[in-house]
Amino acid sequence: MCFAKKLQGRLLRTFSPRSGGVGVGGLLLLSKKCSNYIIPRLLERKSFSKPFFPELAHIFLLFFQPSPFSAVGLLSTWPAYASGQAILKNRKPCFVPERKRYGNKEQAVLTVSKPQYLEQLESYLRKELQSLDLTKENAQELKLQPFREIFEFFIEDFKTYKPLLAAIKNEYEVTLVHMQEKIHSLEPLKALLVTVSDECTQQILELEEQERAEITTLKSERLYLLKLIDKMKEEKISLQTQVSKLRKSMAEEYLRYLNECDARKLLLADLSEMRSQQEDIMLHHVQDVKGEDTMKLALALKIARQDLTKVQVELNAMKADYGDVVPRRDFESQEKKYSDLRQKVIMHSLKDFDDLQKEYDMLLEIHGETVQERDQFYKELLQVQRSCTPRPDWDKCAEVISGGAERWDILAEGKTSEQLMDVLLEELGEGVLKEKDTFTGMGKNERVPVYLRFEGLVKNKMLNKKEVVAILREIWKEKVSADQQVCFFFLGFLQRKYGEASAFEWAYSIYENIKLYRSNDTMSLFYDILTGNVDEGIYHGQSQFIANLLKELMAYDSLNSGNLTSQFVALRAAFPLKNDVQIQELIEAAGYKAESSDELVNYRSLFNEDEEGKAEPFIWKLKSQYISEKQAYLRELKNELGDLL
Repeated sequence: MCFAKKLQGRLLRTFSPRSGGVGVGGLLLLSKKCSNYIIPRLLERKSFSKPFFPELAHIFLLFFQPSPFSAVGLLSTWPAYASGQAILKNRKPCFVPERKRYGNKEQAVLTVSKPQYLEQLESYLRKELQSLDLTKENAQELKLQPFREIFEFFIEDFKTYKPLLAAIKNEYEVTLVHMQEKIHSLEPLKALLVTVSDECTQQILELEEQERAEITTLKSERLYLLKLIDKMKEEKISLQTQVSKLRKSMAEEYLRYLNECDARKLLLADLSEMRSQQEDIMLHHVQDVKGEDTMKLALALKIARQDLTKVQVELNAMKADYGDVVPRRDFESQEKKYSDLRQKVIMHSLKDFDDLQKEYDMLLEIHGETVQERDQFYKELLQVQRSCTPRPDWDKCAEVISGGAERWDILAEGKTSEQLMDVLLEELGEGVLKEKDTFTGMGKNERVPVYLRFEGLVKNKMLNKKEVVAILREIWKEKVSADQQVCFFFLGFLQRKYGEASAFEWAYSIYENIKLYRSNDTMSLFYDILTGNVDEGIYHGQSQFIANLLKELMAYDSLNSGNLTSQFVALRAAFPLKNDVQIQELIEAAGYKAESSDELVNYRSLFNEDEEGKAEPFIWKLKSQYISEKQAYLRELKNELGDLL
């Protein structure tokens, strides 16, 4: 710190205005001292005080470089901290200015006026900034230009530091250009991002609108059904009320009937008593008139009493038997009312049941349609996800496939990515399979299939597709009449045809080929049946299915010409359960072009297979529909029996 103050004071005394400027000799002397003594000593110092180094650097820059704006032969004596006071208007908080730390001499230095060169530069900068139009889009670039010019003045004035300052300026310019180019390159991406964001937002809004409409529809249907349920509940309550009223009225009628019955009994008793009294009176009158004798009257009385007893017994019996019996007229009337009421209730209940049944069927149908739509949307979603995923460049496969691009185009025609993958694996596996001279036996473990139980090396027979398909056809031809599992029959067939020694060589060669060629229907089906993944009945079912179709077509071919019209009436008769879409798919698979309805189709050629087991598109489409119908039937059966399983 002491050294810095001494050096600062010496420099100020040397270049102060009181000394009348500095001459050439003084400048050389100071330059020599700075180069030989001051600068090496400064480099040797391990630490500097904070205010010392920037002031010294500014003094060197201002003292050693002439300026075109300064007086000739004179150097600026304005200190570095004075410029900071004049230009920098904001200081760090809690910062104590350096002038408060120094004595009176340093206070005098702060009062030194700005150098003319600095004032000219600041004036020039203010004028340039005021002349700019900062409302434009490139206002920041325009504002940067005056500062560039000021910096170029500095570079031109300070010859010693010109290369370094020029390098710094160039580096900043290159960096600015690089950043501007990067910004320009990102602007299209920004526009693209905005476009994609708008599209996605629009799609989301459309989906939300659709869902909102569906939700509104479902809510309205729900409200309608709730109202309907409430209405039916009210009708049910009304019917229950009517039944209660009818029961009450019937109870009242029954009580009234009992009262009438009791009154009738009383009237009958009174009537009998009155008749007895009348007879007694008449008897006394007769006795008085005719004067009959007492014995006769006593006998008559006795007979009358016997009759009375008999009548009384009959009356009691009648009361006991018919005490609870109602008159037939009342009974028939009540029975008619009951029948009418019961008929009305039954009719109303049946009507309500029919309405509920119709509504249930309608809701069940809507549910089925909704499930189908859901499944369809799910399939479309999977298709969209699949189509949105990156697709491999299958044309590159032509470079590794024998035959080049022409053969690959033939193999890849009309196939999906999964099928293309199978074809590629078959082609690559075929080359690997042909390079193998032997196979390694899987051993004689029980988990190994019986036709592969062999230890050691097995010779590769180098079979091609034609040979394998021919052997499989012979196996199926003999298997029809044999009641044996396919795996045992397969080994027995090879042993009978090629002998015990070569049977496993043929078994391994055929097994590796049918496992490789999964795109070949004949080989893949035999492999699935041989490994137990598919039942043997699938093959016989498909064969019988195709044979029956051929018989049906031949039955419609009365001329036995082998040709039928493209309308395929026989096809519709053979498959009455297929819809028009499925029939049209079969007709198109047969190679028919909708140009003339009188065009003839050679139906026998549709059932041909080449030597490699490849069937015509018609048979392939027929098999795919057969499998789809089986799967659909199983799904329906599972849905119907879902509650019982």
